[in-house]
Amino acid sequence: MTVAALEKKTTVETIQTEILKRICFLDYQPGDQLKETDLATEFGVSRTPIRDAINRISHLGLVETRNGVGSVVVALPAEKICHVYDMRLALATSIAALSPQPITEADKIAGQALLEASKNLESKFDRREYVEINHQLNSLIAGLIGNSLLQSFWWQTYYQAASTWSRVSDLLEKEVAFALVRELSEINLALEENDVPAIGFIQRVYIGYGYQRIKKHLLGPGISTAVQGKREKNPR
Repeated sequence: MTVAALEKKTTVETIQTEILKRICFLDYQPGDQLKETDLATEFGVSRTPIRDAINRISHLGLVETRNGVGSVVVALPAEKICHVYDMRLALATSIAALSPQPITEADKIAGQALLEASKNLESKFDRREYVEINHQLNSLIAGLIGNSLLQSFWWQTYYQAASTWSRVSDLLEKEVAFALVRELSEINLALEENDVPAIGFIQRVYIGYGYQRIKKHLLGPGISTAVQGKREKNPR
């Protein structure tokens, strides 16, 4: 790969990550248009890397192209959200099974810092701070994944799920803040014991709790039954 090609790849990935974070933080809401010209001006690039970054995001189902409108941020449909969470639950149990990275002192320091930051949310909730702590926690977990393909899927499903649980946090401020403190407390115990399998198990448990909140408060009680019925009709 030439230097120019490498720089282009880095630029596209940087822009893609920034747009995804804005979707996670709900800075870009469903229905918002991603204007290539404005983004090109902001990032100081041509429209080509902007278009490439948006095309990558469209594969996640978070952006779609509409005739006469352009690229628009969209919310995942209920069935897709269920599929994403099914995958996240399965991936969590694989963290320690596929070439896990050793836990470092830096990981332990980062975990403690996130725990202390999360405690502040119990008395004064701030959604942006809540999403940022979760984002940094996901980065910490991803850093323990040695299998590059698993790490890629881990990030992909995280981004697909993030704006959904972010919306739930607006409804359940104290509940999600308390859950985050508990999750980080358990994560830190596992970090101190250098126990990567425990971290995978903890992630599965708390992803499951978050999924239950989403089904209850955003998707409605009938969604699980409907999706399960569809699976039984189409077992493949």
